[in-house]
Amino acid sequence: LKGRNLWVLVLGRFPTHHKIGIPEFKYVANMHGDETVGREILLHLIDFLVTSYGRDPVITQLLNNTRIHIMPTMNPDGFEATKVPDCYYSRGRYNKNGEDLNRNFPDAFENNNASVQPETQAVMNWIKNETFVLSANLHGGALVASYTFDNGNSVTGSLNGYSRSPDDDVFIHLAKTYSLNHASMYKGTGCDNRQTFPEGITNGYSWYQLEGGMQDYNYVWGQCFEITLELSCCKYPPADQLEAFWNDNKVALIEYMKQVHLGVKGQVTDKNGNPIPNAIVEAKGRPHVCPYRTNEHGEYFLLLLPGTYVINATVPGFKSMLKTVEIPNNTGNFSALKQDFSFSEVSIRSRAPSCPKSPLYQELERASAAVKPTPLHLLVLMTVLLVIFK
Repeated sequence: LKGRNLWVLVLGRFPTHHKIGIPEFKYVANMHGDETVGREILLHLIDFLVTSYGRDPVITQLLNNTRIHIMPTMNPDGFEATKVPDCYYSRGRYNKNGEDLNRNFPDAFENNNASVQPETQAVMNWIKNETFVLSANLHGGALVASYTFDNGNSVTGSLNGYSRSPDDDVFIHLAKTYSLNHASMYKGTGCDNRQTFPEGITNGYSWYQLEGGMQDYNYVWGQCFEITLELSCCKYPPADQLEAFWNDNKVALIEYMKQVHLGVKGQVTDKNGNPIPNAIVEAKGRPHVCPYRTNEHGEYFLLLLPGTYVINATVPGFKSMLKTVEIPNNTGNFSALKQDFSFSEVSIRSRAPSCPKSPLYQELERASAAVKPTPLHLLVLMTVLLVIFK
């Protein structure tokens, strides 16, 4: 990085700091420097949100109940290096060091040996310091909403050509929220005759495998659901098309932000009402490979579609607490269902080890391979059964 800062504009009723109960949302664009449409429409989005506040009741509610972070460019050097705009490819895709930032994050499936770039590190620090719940990163070169996982192994179903996360239903909903509200993405025609995307969405791995991607990193280590939005067949279109791109994406950008209010949120406290950080809070039946934990305010946010769920709160060393919740669709009310947990016997601040930046799914794959019954296992089992039932 040429000593440049990566600029983020934060919008909301309390833009300077996190407020308990208000979820954090982010849009990031231009991580490939020559993919310029996202960069431009995020600037339009900022203008639209600021000028609509107080006039448009929906935007006013959105900003009152959400803290929105917008990073128009993650790769300013790559953007500047794109001297000759091209629809397909230029060296501006990479950062100053010639690295592809969307192959540069720790990977949950393989050892990603790429040396971490300053831009990547800055974004990782940002994710660590905020409680992001929902995010999208904006690209160009195709027209589709792509969702986690981008990489995979047998544990996530990669042998069938699809890498499924524990929250696959939520990711499909998020991708469709964008594509169905976009002027044409939902048609699924892609950018040429060779590739079609039903309803304008795709599982990342199904499209093509990718190691060290930002969306998987957000989901596994950042507790943040992120999808990748490919917004234009042409990576660097002529300037006179920008207004049309803004009009095509405007409704989708707003509707997608509202989804940060899906599901359930709350606080975990001790017997004195003090917040318990690092308590594990997850919905039963969908454990994350890196368990989702409360932040320093004892807060958790879980994106879940409407339905009945059992929420399990665990303070390490104490008994788990289970609560059954009926989750409505609250996105129109701009607040997820609230469900707090109070541990009456706990009066300590729980400390938790941070999740290792290692290929966590490799461990799961080894574990599942270890328990698969081999012919020898079956023979032993049958012999034991015969002995028992003789």
